[in-house]
Amino acid sequence: MKLGFWGVIGWFLLAAGSAAYAQQDILHLKKDIDYFEKSKIGQPLDTLEGWRYGTIANLSLSQGSLQNWAAGGDPFSLSVNTIGNLYANYRKGNSRWDNAFTLAYGVQKTTSTGLRKTDDNFDLSSKYGYRFSPNWYAGAMFDLRSQFTNGYLYPKDSVISHAFAPAYALLALGFNFQHSERFSLFLSPMTSRLTIVADRRLANMGAYGVDSAVYAYHDDGTRTLIQKSKLVSYQMGAYISTQLNRAIMENVNWTTRLDLFSNYLKNPQNIKVYWTSLISMKVNRLITVTLSTELIYDDDVRIWQNKDGVYGPRTQFKEILGIGFSYTFARHPDS
Repeated sequence: MKLGFWGVIGWFLLAAGSAAYAQQDILHLKKDIDYFEKSKIGQPLDTLEGWRYGTIANLSLSQGSLQNWAAGGDPFSLSVNTIGNLYANYRKGNSRWDNAFTLAYGVQKTTSTGLRKTDDNFDLSSKYGYRFSPNWYAGAMFDLRSQFTNGYLYPKDSVISHAFAPAYALLALGFNFQHSERFSLFLSPMTSRLTIVADRRLANMGAYGVDSAVYAYHDDGTRTLIQKSKLVSYQMGAYISTQLNRAIMENVNWTTRLDLFSNYLKNPQNIKVYWTSLISMKVNRLITVTLSTELIYDDDVRIWQNKDGVYGPRTQFKEILGIGFSYTFARHPDS
């Protein structure tokens, strides 16, 4: 009897201790669950935090038809032009990373000339900076510019350009002045620039500034290749890029970019110029009038100018006016 009594007391104390420990474990587990729920642990991560991205697209059409027109003209004409801009910009703390891809493409078909290209280019740019003062960033910039399809010299229809022939790639280290989201000025004293001509036939002719092939000519009219052409021309120099995006008036916006480059290795006084501009006039939610211009000067690019065979660098200019449909999408979660 005595042993049985103490045995019962022992079992009772053991059971009470276990219950107490179990209750403490439950309290600790409840605290852990509360902490888990209140913290970000276990919740889906916002992988787009700090990103602003969007796209702007415009499609313009024009068509004409003439029947028994005494003044003359093409019986039929149709032109299509498109402009697109995609961007993804990152902001967090003192870091700033801007990315943009712009493109333009247009064709025109008439009864007399058939189908011809009127516009064709794309530009991929990326710029990173770390702020060290209120408006100044130290960083780097990359830019790649080329076209999508073949370009022809009419009326002979000979191919004089195509995708990555030429292409211009640029990598710059420098400083960026960012006054606001609408204006920036990038300055680089040390910039690497590549001119790429991914076509051996064009490169052999020295097109777009690459070193041409070297031949030995014989009395019988034949020639022997001595040295192959180079597909890439390397340049090192100073670079300035400025961008402006502002509203001229209500529903009228002007976006422009000016790039200047001086090659330290060859004729640094001959500044290479690349200047684009786009004016958008919004008529209503869908209809927009656009005026785009592009000006290029590169002393390494030789152009046939007239019937006398004058061959040399020229100022290139392009202008396109269009009325068409527009689409805009933007995601600015932290705005």
